[in-house]
Amino acid sequence: MTEQTFVIIGGGLAGATAATTLREQGFPGRVVLLAGEDEVPYIRPPLSKEFLAGAADRSEPQVHPESWYAENDVDLRRGTPVLELRPATREVVLDDGERLAYTKVLLATGASSRRLPAETFPDLGGVHYLRTLTESEALRAALADGGRRVVIVGAGWIGLEVAAAARGYGNEVTVLGQEAVPLEVALGAELGAYFGALHSRNGVDLRMRVSVAGLEGEGDVTGVRLADGEVIEADVVVIGVGAVPNSDLAQAAGLRVERGVVVDAALRAEGDAEGAADVYAAGDVASAFHPVLGRHLRSDHWANAERQGAAAARSMLGEDVSFDRVPYFYTDQFDLGMEFSGYGDLMAGSRVVYRGDVSSGEFIAFWVTGPDDAARVVAGMNVNIWDVNEAIDALIASGRGVAVARLADLDVAIGDL
Repeated sequence: MTEQTFVIIGGGLAGATAATTLREQGFPGRVVLLAGEDEVPYIRPPLSKEFLAGAADRSEPQVHPESWYAENDVDLRRGTPVLELRPATREVVLDDGERLAYTKVLLATGASSRRLPAETFPDLGGVHYLRTLTESEALRAALADGGRRVVIVGAGWIGLEVAAAARGYGNEVTVLGQEAVPLEVALGAELGAYFGALHSRNGVDLRMRVSVAGLEGEGDVTGVRLADGEVIEADVVVIGVGAVPNSDLAQAAGLRVERGVVVDAALRAEGDAEGAADVYAAGDVASAFHPVLGRHLRSDHWANAERQGAAAARSMLGEDVSFDRVPYFYTDQFDLGMEFSGYGDLMAGSRVVYRGDVSSGEFIAFWVTGPDDAARVVAGMNVNIWDVNEAIDALIASGRGVAVARLADLDVAIGDL
């Protein structure tokens, strides 16, 4: 029998986890992992948390030490961009012209920072985006000495985590956001205001409901210009306005792309393109059909990359896979640690039920829909309370109705709801 070759395109968590799972499941064939960056595959959360804050060294984000790949017969090729995917002939074309044949291929190409228009946001010294380890390293160096005027464009997760790290180094920090409160899109007004108050207490100047028109400076950035003409002086500017999936390879290959590479619940490419049945996608680049939601979902968070990478590997091996996990992420900002599980798509129109005293800084928030005697929990967030997220996740996944009074009752274990 001809040896099978599974090719993984992308050197992030999804790709590395897929390679790990293939070997753990006993796949005897060839595994080639093509990493576009000249880095050992790594995870991204530390880039805006521990590594950025100076609490971790450069090797800390690695999924495995580099030696793991050779020890497990995974052909890791660092700094190897893929120029073309050819599903019809089952091959990928590398940047050096090599044509690499595959039996099955996994697209784990991730996402890139959303860039603002170059004509008003030129590439000046002191302007940073944050997506890669190299970018995090450069931003850490810019923040580490303290005493800088740091302006962050974007009041989402990246913006707030960078703000916390920058304040930790002793910098003056201003956050600019379009919404009424930080994280309003992700968490709603109530919990967004909670995070806003956290940052204000820690000396961050929050400027909400503002529009940013462009950057000031020649050579190096000197300020951020608002739509009303005001200029906020800056030595360092961080732009954190979201991410876009790296789906160009799939698009050029004729695969279905709609806000990511469209795949079914088994993480196999959808569509009629020849050879699509042997193409899979996982992680930030994948728009996967979610059986619970009944529609496609793309998630940028690390847990999704890890879980989908493993699920895609099992699917490639022929297992009956239906990826239905509840989305999860976490954050650390100042003295706040938080885990969140839930369906953002179902949170619109929901109401928040609290368990514990919010003012104490230790509480759980549940987003619920439906009547008070049989409410469905669609999302949950535990703040500075640990070892409860698995129970919250299970409650959300069950879809069962729960009395709101029991949700709020500290004497009722979450696992008993």
